[in-house]
Amino acid sequence: MSTLTHNLETARRFSPLVMALLVNILWINASEVLRYFVFVMPMMRDAFSSLPDVAPMNLPVFLIWGIWDTILVVTATLLPWMAIKVFGASALHAVVFGTGVWMAVFVILWLGLYNMNLATPGVLAVALPLAWFEMVVASLIVWWFTVRRGADAP
Repeated sequence: MSTLTHNLETARRFSPLVMALLVNILWINASEVLRYFVFVMPMMRDAFSSLPDVAPMNLPVFLIWGIWDTILVVTATLLPWMAIKVFGASALHAVVFGTGVWMAVFVILWLGLYNMNLATPGVLAVALPLAWFEMVVASLIVWWFTVRRGADAP
């Protein structure tokens, strides 16, 4: 048995949930980094330029971001997976489930920040749609592995 064949057989043994979790680790972390560094951080620094050290980049921030990303990946994978198990696997359901995760995490986060005058309408107009896309894709990844596993089942 070649190494490639062995690796493919090993990958097939993982459950759809584990595979979706692994892919979502890559997807969500890449999306979070892109959204933050390209859009949110510059916009926050511009909007709150009079405040010292807005949107800092240092070790404590990266450690907290690591915790945030871990919770986000687990939430964005586990909740759609459970909903798919209960309500059925379809692309439309995945979009609805991803939208629900987005509302529960990002809409509440950004509305709270806005309510405390810590975010601007411009930041919300950019951050929320990008976060919605991230959560919907994460949910579609869960759906894809769930459906694919069902098709591959003996």
